[in-house]
Amino acid sequence: MKMESMRGQGGVSMLLTAEQEARQIVSRARNMKLERLKQAKDEAKREAAAYYTSLEEEYRRKISESSGSSKSNSKRLEEETEVKIERLKDASSSVHPEVVSMLMKHITTIKI
Repeated sequence: MKMESMRGQGGVSMLLTAEQEARQIVSRARNMKLERLKQAKDEAKREAAAYYTSLEEEYRRKISESSGSSKSNSKRLEEETEVKIERLKDASSSVHPEVVSMLMKHITTIKI
C-alpha cells in the first residue's frame, strides 16, 4: 500500500510540475504576443508618420509649383501690359498733331 501512495504522490508531483511548466510556457507566449503587438503598433506609427511626411512634402511641392507659376503669370501679364501701354503711347503720339489741329479748327470756327 505504501508503494501505491508513493506512486500517487509521484504522479501528483509530476502533474504539478507539468502544470507549472505549462503556466510558464503560456506566460512566455503571452509576453511574446504582447511584444509583437507593441512592435506592430510602433511599426504602424512609423509608417503613418512616413506617409504623413510624404503627403506633406507633396503638398509643399505643389504649393511651390503653383506659386511659381502664378509669379511667372504675373510677370508675363505685367510685360504684356507694358507692351500695350507703349503701343497706345505710340498710337496717340502719331495722331496727336491731327487731334490738336481738329480741336483748334472747331474751337476757332464760329458758326453763324
